[in-house]
Amino acid sequence: MISSNIKYLRKQENLTQEAFAERFGVSRQSVAKWESGESTPDIMKCGEIAEYYEITIDTLVFFSLEGKETVNNVNGGKYIFGMTKVGDRGQIVIPKHAREIFGICPGDRLMVMGDTDKGGIALAKVSFGKLFTGR
Repeated sequence: MISSNIKYLRKQENLTQEAFAERFGVSRQSVAKWESGESTPDIMKCGEIAEYYEITIDTLVFFSLEGKETVNNVNGGKYIFGMTKVGDRGQIVIPKHAREIFGICPGDRLMVMGDTDKGGIALAKVSFGKLFTGR
């Protein structure tokens, strides 16, 4: 998965292999080898790439990113944004693409909801004016 994910992430930003390589301090040839599956980035480089794109290393290595952000075209506004890790104090990082689509900015308030029967949790951006006045 990592080779196709690196290529996918690079192309999502319309970067050349050279520009991607420059961003992460490697050669263009290294990026070409990563994308072809001839080699893989070391764990530290995987960490840099994952951190930059606000995904986990597990997601970068094991989860196919290709096409996941375009599920909305098939399922009427539904998305899969990948995975995030819960920090020691319960913090999560909402992926950049999700923040952009839903207009989530620093300081915004999110409602946390859950369903124990289905094992699910959800976040919703709320405006307290709309929440309490129905506007």
